[in-house]
Amino acid sequence: MAVPHHLRPEDRADFEETLRLALVRTGQRDLKEQALADADLITAAAGPEYDAYLALRQDARRRPAPPSTALAALAVLTPIISATSAVFLLLAGYILQLADAAAPLPASLITAGWILGAVAVLSTLLAVAALLHTAVRDRRGPASPAEVEQARLEWKRALLERGLVPYLTGSGDNSGRTATG
Repeated sequence: MAVPHHLRPEDRADFEETLRLALVRTGQRDLKEQALADADLITAAAGPEYDAYLALRQDARRRPAPPSTALAALAVLTPIISATSAVFLLLAGYILQLADAAAPLPASLITAGWILGAVAVLSTLLAVAALLHTAVRDRRGPASPAEVEQARLEWKRALLERGLVPYLTGSGDNSGRTATG
């Protein structure tokens, strides 16, 4: 019979602690070694809780990647610098145009101002879109230590009630042995 839930080495101490409690509760102290050998089979009885615990623990270990400092600075500074430059170039271009300055200079300043204005608008839209994407993606964040501990306690309770006690008393489907006391 294939056992889909293998007990992870870091959870062995929790399994043994719960086993000690079950041995006291059932009075079957002589079955400790056999229960330790069948840990994966017994853990399968509390499979959904164990899977939930493992998922939360993995989620808690997940650390969001820090944003690139250069990219963040670029996203903040590009709209500001381009908008400021656009205002000055447009202002200078239109003032020179009103003063009847040589034809190519005011037209070039005005064109450059409008291009920088478009860059400011586009970079602002991209920065806002990136901010919204980050907010939606990381809305929940990693699992809290309290959530992980709650899932761990639920797994241990299910392990005790649906795994170890039926195994030790010989009343569960997961026992794989006959109750000999």
